[in-house]
Order: sequence, then structure tokens, then C-alpha cells
Amino acid sequence: MLAVDDILGPEGRIAARLENYEQRPEQQEMALAVEEAIRAKKHLVVEAGTGVGKSFGYLVPAILAATEDELSEDPTNEKKGASTQRIIISTHTISLQEQLLGKDIPLLNSIIPREFTTVLVKGRRNYLSLRRLQTARNRAVSLFHEPGEFEQLEQLHRWSGQTSDGSRSDLDYMPQAIVWDEVASDSGNCMGRNCPRYKDCFYYQSRRRMDHARILVVNHALFFSDLALRRAGASLLPEADVVIFDEAHTMEEVASSHLGLSASSGQVQYVLQKLFNDRTNKGLLVHYKMRSAQVAVAECLITMENFFQDASNYLKCHARQNGRVDQAQPFANPLSPQLIALSQKIRQAAAPLEKDTQRQDFVSAADRLLALAGEIDQWCGQKVDGSVYWIEEKQMRRGLPRVTLAAAPVDVGPALRSELFDRVPSVILTSATLAVGQNHSFNFFTSRIGLVKAEMLRLGSPFNYARQAELILVQGMPDPSTDREAYEDKLVPMIRRYVDRTDGHAFVLFTSYASMRRAATALSDWFRERGLGLLSQADGMPRTQMLQRFRDEPNSVLFGTDSFWQGVDVPGNALQNVIITKLPFRVPTEPVLAARLETIRAQGGNPFGDYQLPEAALKLKQGFGRLIRSAKDSGIVVILDPRISTKNYGPFFLQSLPDCEPNFEPAD
Repeated sequence: MLAVDDILGPEGRIAARLENYEQRPEQQEMALAVEEAIRAKKHLVVEAGTGVGKSFGYLVPAILAATEDELSEDPTNEKKGASTQRIIISTHTISLQEQLLGKDIPLLNSIIPREFTTVLVKGRRNYLSLRRLQTARNRAVSLFHEPGEFEQLEQLHRWSGQTSDGSRSDLDYMPQAIVWDEVASDSGNCMGRNCPRYKDCFYYQSRRRMDHARILVVNHALFFSDLALRRAGASLLPEADVVIFDEAHTMEEVASSHLGLSASSGQVQYVLQKLFNDRTNKGLLVHYKMRSAQVAVAECLITMENFFQDASNYLKCHARQNGRVDQAQPFANPLSPQLIALSQKIRQAAAPLEKDTQRQDFVSAADRLLALAGEIDQWCGQKVDGSVYWIEEKQMRRGLPRVTLAAAPVDVGPALRSELFDRVPSVILTSATLAVGQNHSFNFFTSRIGLVKAEMLRLGSPFNYARQAELILVQGMPDPSTDREAYEDKLVPMIRRYVDRTDGHAFVLFTSYASMRRAATALSDWFRERGLGLLSQADGMPRTQMLQRFRDEPNSVLFGTDSFWQGVDVPGNALQNVIITKLPFRVPTEPVLAARLETIRAQGGNPFGDYQLPEAALKLKQGFGRLIRSAKDSGIVVILDPRISTKNYGPFFLQSLPDCEPNFEPAD
């Protein structure tokens, strides 16, 4: 019978397949712990340092557990056909999904003598609906306005006969949102088995593959969308015996964003104008010449504009500085009743239509209007206990500002405990950054996600950080929390000094876009004179494109904010220097964070020590981890924030980092 050591051991199948295979004791220890947790139906938290190879550390025991009935040596074995375990693997980043599905799982599939299927599960709206595509082509004149939209619809029609899976990722371009929205698979616009295209439906083909797969790969956003649906009695994903979260340090934030409420002026306007746009005289109601319903939509649009204008006024005059709203019914809500009435009118308008396929678009629109009415009513009444409510306003390039009513749970722990940890027999949580402080405690992480009982394992990195990395702490810099202007002035020459030291090959990590823009503007001429390429996230280039250019162009320097602190892998000579401009404390006035800190204070805790400090330490640990990605990498990590040396909490940050003796250098 196959065991973990048969695959990962020094004489195992991977060693036999790969040249220059290096045994990783930490990886084997992780795999054995995951194997035991699955067998014993326990939860497990594993911090696996960079270089452990944690994907194999959980994939190997997961595959063996999912294929236990495939005891191939003895086809008469009585266990043959026994119930198999379904395993869900959830990641935060696309790059890790690509690594799992394009590299790691195919290798293991080729060397493990058992049959198993792995499926990447995508959200429904990633798939083309053949019925909706045909409907859109029939109604194109009443749906679209610009010539490019008609052309793209026909491109999608041609592609539909060539695509392998009908998902948007199979396209070599990004379709316009207005076009894709008319042809995408949509739960509210689905006829299920009654659809004339059910047998060749791309989405249901993917569902059938999912139902037969033993290992499902999803992203955190989809997983927590499913969890939110389960609380409402529905689901996207099947039941699982094991759920493995890689990049688990992001769970709290992703869960919070998917377990809340959000309704914007743009959403409501979009749904209404899909029914009738009086400016272009387009929409579903125009196609069917339903004049009375068009008038009702126009009236609802006026109510919508007035309602969100009231929300905007409240934001400016009465909400807290961060947009938080503390009282229920802060302003009148005539919009929800009018959306409900319009929903009923749309259903009535559809009743005389002969074909189910014609009525379906009306039913879908009516359901969406009801859903928006419900979310707005819940927000205005602050009906979701334990949530923080706020208003956001964003100036758009054209037209009125977009106003959003948002809410999120202050504590995701209870929901995760009831819907995940109490429901799934074994949950495995892993990341390179889960423990912080002198004792490398997991308490901050586990308390934030509601995990009460679990096995804990911390595995250090096999890399020699003391030899491979030099940690430089710059002393004498102004304190950014008390003298921001002086700090910003000094930041530019310090970036110049350390970029010059490695002749580029650097990431410069910021905590705000504004600071990044100022530094990029001040340094652009110097970079040009030195022949260094500057890639700034402030310029709007997609992250994957920035990374590719950084790898391809020697001596480049990349300026990045939040998304470049984590999930970015640049091994080799391209990256030799990581400059951290500030300790990554989040702005404490962000609505959800402020509410969490208030709750901790009300419960007698210390908001800074219990939350802000460990959260920032985990983020710093992530930023530090960008530098050393292989045993051959080397370079410097420079921290320009003086507080790591001058404040009493500085040692907490340093103790959270890999073992690396700091070197102190003066700013002057």
C-alpha cells in the first residue's frame, strides 16, 4: 500500500523521476502531519517556510486519501469501490492555481499509480451560455449601441464553435463587460434541464466534471461565496471530506468581503438600463415594445438617483469621517418598495409570452430587482447583526459618482466555525506566514478565523537566511507617524542609495499609492539617467505584465503596494533587493478594521497589541519573503522605517522574521 514516504522519500517516486532531486525533510514532516490529520479527521495548521515545497506536502497525502479505494496491486481487494474522499484545495492567487494545475498535479498524476481526476472550479459567470448567446444575437439591435459591441458578439459566436470548455479564460482577449454580461451563464437566467441547449451547455459540462472529480481546485473568493450561499440554503460546491487552504493568511479578509452586503448606484442603474435605456432607446422592454413597463423603469431610475444622492449627502454631512453609519434608517428608502413593484410588473409583462426561453430573461431581471431591493433594505435597517455599515463614493470618469452601501461582519469567526470547521471533518490551513512574535504563536491567526481546536505545526525554511540574506535597518530616518513630510523627503534619497547598491534588481514596497506616486515622480529622471527601468503600479499596468517585464528586463526596479507584498515569486538574479519603505500597519480608520479594534477594546483587549501589531508583522514577513525564493538566491532586505529600531514593539517584528542578523546603517 502506498505511503507518503514512497512518493516523497529519498528513494521515492519523485526522486526517481527528477534529476538533481533534493530531499526536503520539512516537506516529508508536513506530508505525514497532513496524512494523519486527514486520517484522524482533525484540523491542522501548518506554517511551512519558503522552500519547504508545501504544495507537495499537502498534495501527496490528499491524493493518497482521495484514491484509497484504488489499491491497484490487488484488483480483488474488498475495499475496491469503497466510498472515496472528495478534497477541495483553495488558493488565493491565480499564480498558485496555475502552478498546481500546470505543474505539480500533472507530475504527481504521472508517478502515483492510482487514477484520480482534478478539476479547476470557476465561477459560473466565467462560462458562455449558448442559449443566451443566441438570444443576444436575435436581439442585438435592441441591446447594443456601438459597432464594436456587435462585432464582438459575432466573434464570441465564432469562438463558441471552437472553444474547448467555453470559459472566458479560453479567449485570447478580454471581452467587453456589456457584451459578456449578455451571454454569460447566469444562475438567475438559467433554465436548467428545460433549456434547449442543456446537453451541450458549457457550465453543466463543467458541473458534471466537478461531480466526478475527487480533487477540486478553487480560489478563496469562490469558496467563501459558496459559504455565504450555504448560509442561505444554497451552494456552488459539493460537500467535501477535506478542505485545504493554501495562502491561508488571507482567509479573514476574503471571508469578510464575501459574507457582507454591497449595493451600489452602478449596480441598480445597470439592471434598470438593461431593461430600458431612455438615452439609447435600447433594452429588453424595447425589443418587446412594452411601453408601460418602460415608463415604470424610467420612474425607478429617477428614484434611484435621488436615493443615492441622499446617501451621498449623508456621507458628507452625517457619517463618520471613514464613511461609517451607526444608525438604522439613516435616510428614507423609497427605492426598495419601487424595485419590488417594478419586479412584479416585469413578471406580469412576461406572462403573455409564448416561449419559456422568452420569459426567462424577464424572470431573471425580476429576481435581480428583488435581490437588490432586499440588500438595500437590509443595509438601511442594519438587519445583519454583528456587522459594520458604511458608505463609499467614487468619482467616475463620466457621469455621476458611484455610491456604494456596504456592510461586512466584524468577526468572521462564528460563520467559519459553524459553516466550515464544524461541518468539514478535516481542514488543513497552510502558509509561509501564520505565526508571529518571539514564541512564533498561531493564536492571532486561529482566533481571527474562529478555529478553536486544531493540531499545530511550524516548519522552518530549508534556506540559510543568515548566509543568503542581509537585513539592513536604516537608522536616523524621521518617524513617518509623527513627521510624515520629513520622512517622505528623506525616503527618495534612501531609495536611490539602495537601488544604486544593487544596480536595480529591486522591489520597492509601499503602504500607500500616494507615497508611491510621489517617489516615482521624484525618481523617474534619476532612473532614466542610470539606465534603470521603473515599473510603477501607479501607472495602471496589470500585475502579471509588470512581473513579466521585471523578469525580462535587466536592472529593473518595481514599485508596488499591497498585492506585491505577497504571492509574488521571482527567483534568480532578477530580484536581489527588497526595500520596505514603511512597516505595513493598516490605516486604523478603515471601517471594518476600526470596528474590529473597537470590539477588542470593548472586550477589554488591547487593539494595538492584539490585532494591529500581529497583522502588520505577518505582512512584513510576507514582504521579506519576496527576496529568497530558492537555495541559490541572495540579496538584501532594507527597512527604511525607523520604528523597527526605536519603538518597544520593534523586536516583535524582528522576532517574526526568518533568522537573519540585522545590520544597522545610518541615514546620513
